[in-house]
Amino acid sequence: MQSIWVTQLTSAKMSLRNFYALCKPRVTALIVFTAIIGMFMATPGMVSLQILLAATVGIAFASGAAAAFNCLIEHKIDAMMARTRARPIPTGQLSQMETLLFASVLGGLGLSILYYWVNPLTMWLTLGTFVGYAVIYTVFLKPATPMNIVIGGASGAMPPILGWAAVNNTVSPEALVMFLIIFAWTPPHFWALALYRREEYAKVGMPMLPVTHGERFTLLHILLYTVILIVVSFMPYGLGMSGWLYLASAVALNAVFLYYVVSLYRHYSDALAKTTFKYSILYLSLIFAALLLDHYLI
Repeated sequence: MQSIWVTQLTSAKMSLRNFYALCKPRVTALIVFTAIIGMFMATPGMVSLQILLAATVGIAFASGAAAAFNCLIEHKIDAMMARTRARPIPTGQLSQMETLLFASVLGGLGLSILYYWVNPLTMWLTLGTFVGYAVIYTVFLKPATPMNIVIGGASGAMPPILGWAAVNNTVSPEALVMFLIIFAWTPPHFWALALYRREEYAKVGMPMLPVTHGERFTLLHILLYTVILIVVSFMPYGLGMSGWLYLASAVALNAVFLYYVVSLYRHYSDALAKTTFKYSILYLSLIFAALLLDHYLI
């Protein structure tokens, strides 16, 4: 009897681990983090505990559900790529129906929490973000155009707007500035990954920029979008959203990012592309953290 309980407990843990993996936890964590920054930037004081908890959980659930739908839609492609073949659906640890039910319930819970415990505007904006990523980007843009990540990046840039709307029940220019930072950051971030994974994308017929236009063209666009990102990243200071602490942080973070991108453009290697990709994640986390610290300390 004890062995049966142990087996069932182990099976339950495995199922939970697989459902958790469907939510792409590292991506979801970054989304939730920038949404929380948006909440705190929306008020000169502190965010109410109810709004903070409800909005965080609701956005996290909706983000996880969108990620699960992405895994469901792309499970055949995932099975052919080294980066994704260990995901729960390609390995057979979860079925397509289990994934569909999980994503539907999780998404429904997230949107309900936002509607009843935050405000309807945040719920509708989150629903639009969900549809933009899980349907418009995943189903239509990603397999259709090499500029998929530029257009589809709007969905990934929405979290600060969601956080701002959760607190103020409106969308203000300050929220749009935070949106623009992530929107401009997304292409150089993702194309660095696509460069060292281009053979995998080519194998599955995904028209990523390095596949359709080659390495040099992609590197040039990474450089150009990084310059755009640098300009946009100084907008919070220019608009009076932040002070010298954020400005100093942005200068330092941008200098390192530009160093990596220029080095990548001049002397490409897969190892350097991977390093640039990893730094881009750190960059976004730190520049939003700098916004928060400047907001309360300066």
